Amino acid sequence: MSRKKTYEEINEKIRQGKVIVVTAEEMTEIVRKKGEAEAFRMVDVVTTGTFGIMCSSGAFINFGHTNPPIKAHRVWLNDVPAYAGLAAVDIYIGATEPTVNDPLNKVHPGLFEYGGGHVIHDLVSGKPVRLKAEAYGTDCYPNKFIEKTVYLKDFVNAILCNPRNAYQNYNCAVNLSSKTLYTYMGVLKPKLGNANYSTSGALSPLINDPYYRTIGIGTRIFLGGAQGYVVWHGTQHNPRIPRNERGIPRAPAGTLMVVGDLKKMSPRWLVGISMLGYGCSLAVGIGLAIPVLDEEMAYYTGVGDEDIIVPVRDYSFTETEPLGEVSYAELKGGVIKIRGREVPTVPLSSYVRAKEIAETLKKWIKEGEFLLGKPQELLPGAPVESNGD
Repeated sequence: MSRKKTYEEINEKIRQGKVIVVTAEEMTEIVRKKGEAEAFRMVDVVTTGTFGIMCSSGAFINFGHTNPPIKAHRVWLNDVPAYAGLAAVDIYIGATEPTVNDPLNKVHPGLFEYGGGHVIHDLVSGKPVRLKAEAYGTDCYPNKFIEKTVYLKDFVNAILCNPRNAYQNYNCAVNLSSKTLYTYMGVLKPKLGNANYSTSGALSPLINDPYYRTIGIGTRIFLGGAQGYVVWHGTQHNPRIPRNERGIPRAPAGTLMVVGDLKKMSPRWLVGISMLGYGCSLAVGIGLAIPVLDEEMAYYTGVGDEDIIVPVRDYSFTETEPLGEVSYAELKGGVIKIRGREVPTVPLSSYVRAKEIAETLKKWIKEGEFLLGKPQELLPGAPVESNGD
């Protein structure tokens, strides 16, 4: 095998404007035509992207001390409850928290018209948000109530911190029952009326580094239209899922915990979502720049949609075992076959925006605006010897 490249060498190329960077789709074609050995020699960095609903998201906000000061006990932003059990004026708003008076699913299916994800979207859009806080009062924090209109720029800090994003592969959801189901995978029509899927296939970040050889604490990423970081493995991270011959997990596997400055982000890449009958959420744009450290990484980043296998699962729980497996190439074709029936497929994530994220990262790197962040510790499941030294 050819010698390895290092993060330092690649970053120096970026600084000098000599780096060769391609998107994951472009890398797939290069590897197919030239093989991984030549692709390794040709390419330094491969960019990825995904844009879809990521429920485990939210923001830490410090709304600033009042006069007299307040130790907030209960806080609402546009009538959406935020968690105040942190410190005096530190709060966390979760993407899936609905407004206090939302009827939820009392009239089924509920609309869930506004929630935490919409608050985050409004803030990055520059819109006013109504802040209300109650307190029980202390000697050092005597104020018991505040209510005011705030903007994102008014906050001392606003930090997007998402505990579980960028799932590495996911289910294809169907419904075997005779009634319509309203799920986090969207509306599922009865009797195999549709098949819903998520993530961006061969563009998906963790698919292009299936064993997390270049991803860990300190990895710099595209997050919400700005630069952010991987700070830990995400909740429910499970690298021990069975994999195919390319190392691609055959079911949901790795996840990322990510963080970034909300004040630098864009409403195009953080969008409040209402899911009929299920709840509210946030669509998040994420992209990773993967260094091609050796021929093995060239091979992994050359993955194609036909290489990615997804389990088909029944969300009515009529059957608990997968009904079969399909590839992303089949899913993107618009129709898959399940039990002899042709079932139309529906993407929940945006392939167009995933491509835009990969292209944006590529532009940032070529223009020297984005350097690779060498992880200080790789995600669980990564080979310890493969850290780019």
